[in-house]
Amino acid sequence: KLASHNLRHPKSHAHRSLPAAAMGSTFSHEDAPPPPSPAPADAPPLPYAPMPPPPLPPQEEDKAAEDDKVDYLNLRCPIPYEEAQREASMTLKPDVFEGFRFDFVKPVSQVLFLSHSASMGSMEVPSQGPEVIKVPTSQYEFGANYIDPKLMLIGRIAPDGRLNGRVKYEVTENLFAQMNAQLTNEPGYSQGMFNLDYKGKDFRTQCQVGNNGFYGGNYIQSVTKNLSLGTEGFWLQQQRKSGVGFLARYDTKNMVATGQIASTGLVSLSYVQKVSNKVIFLS
Repeated sequence: KLASHNLRHPKSHAHRSLPAAAMGSTFSHEDAPPPPSPAPADAPPLPYAPMPPPPLPPQEEDKAAEDDKVDYLNLRCPIPYEEAQREASMTLKPDVFEGFRFDFVKPVSQVLFLSHSASMGSMEVPSQGPEVIKVPTSQYEFGANYIDPKLMLIGRIAPDGRLNGRVKYEVTENLFAQMNAQLTNEPGYSQGMFNLDYKGKDFRTQCQVGNNGFYGGNYIQSVTKNLSLGTEGFWLQQQRKSGVGFLARYDTKNMVATGQIASTGLVSLSYVQKVSNKVIFLS
């Protein structure tokens, strides 16, 4: 009766069913063999698949996702079109000269400054042969600068009558007007240029008008957080010439790569890599 009762109730908590050879005998759970020991903590789980990497902390995970995500409606404003290769230009064309130069600036007020500049050196004169011809020169300029939060006036005059001037005025927070002029006593050598710059949220544009019938404009747009694309065009009315150009700039924290091409035959590529705080690789 005991064996029949165990067969009808295989999940009985008091007794277990026995094989046919042990029919008629009983034993409790205390007689059962001990359960297998648990696997060590570093053992891979079944079916022996590698453990997934541990999840990132909530703050680091949110930051990584935010860095990978590109908000195309909230891109940064690019640098001006004419300054797209400024990192390469500053490295390849530093302000060096041969000779002696002395600059003195005297503040008159908080917005007005007077300056004196004297230099002596040599100037290279182009020649038809491979030799380099240098002619000794000396120069003196008197300058006055007026710098206001919205207005900037810069002027330089030399004893021979040459006058260089620059005016920049902030019309609004995003609109700027600028004029550059170079006046000389020699006819046909005076030049002037008027620029109107507009700074948008993620783009910049500029319109230019100069003497001799020069008209030009450029536009640069941030496409991603690192890539900017731009284009430019100009028209010379007196010479009946025109041209267009295109620009691409990709910059990160330690690298800047630019490419520029124009219908005038200009092809310019530059790459600047910051190796350390004191070392820069440039090509």
